[in-house]
This record gives sequence, structure tokens and C-alpha cells, in this order.
Amino acid sequence: MEEINKLSYAIIGAAYKVHSSLGPGLLESTYEVCLEYELLKIGLKVERQKLLPVFYNEIVLDAGYRVDLLVEDSIIVELKAVADVAPIHRAQLMTYLKLADLPLGLLINFNVTDLKQGINRIIM
Repeated sequence: MEEINKLSYAIIGAAYKVHSSLGPGLLESTYEVCLEYELLKIGLKVERQKLLPVFYNEIVLDAGYRVDLLVEDSIIVELKAVADVAPIHRAQLMTYLKLADLPLGLLINFNVTDLKQGINRIIM
């Protein structure tokens, strides 16, 4: 879990860098590309818009969902640019973590003046 926490810290640091440079008010896709760039720059493996299959009994939906960023095959990062993060956003990330069998996800809302208020760590 120590490695996951270090990785989480690096992701949050990169998000702060993006937010301090761009500020709030842009499209989610803009923050996504810029955060991917910052994470790649520090040497992390990042997959953007990663397909997440859904398994239900014998059915496999290959293109079930897409996660915004999957970092080091360990942490799902879901990005928002909304006035308020709704409970459904947290629930969505929890479902993604369950489907991917991962322990930690970050839900980051860039549409805030202080990014600290926009960071949600979800632990399964």
C-alpha cells in the first residue's frame, strides 16, 4: 500500500501543477490531456480513456466503460470540471474500482478555486 500512496501523492502533485497553471473553468478533456502529459513527464505509465470491460455471468461487454486515466495499472483517475461533485460521481468511481479490482481511485474536480477541495480519494 505504501507504493500506491506514493503514486497517489505524485498524481495529486501533477494535478496541482495543472490546476495552478490553467485554473478552473475549462473542459474536463483539457485537464485530462494536461494531466496525462504531466504524469508521462515524470515517467509514469498512463493510459487515457482506457476501456474497462464489464463481466456479467457469461456476458462480456468489451467496451463497457472508459476510465479517464489509468496510472501504472494501479490507480484510476476520474476527472471532473463541474460545480459540485455529486454522489453518483463517487459511486461511478467505486464501480470502476470494483470492475478493475483495484484498491484506490482519485476523483479530481478541477472546477474549484482551491484544488484541495476538489480531490476525493476512494479506497476499496
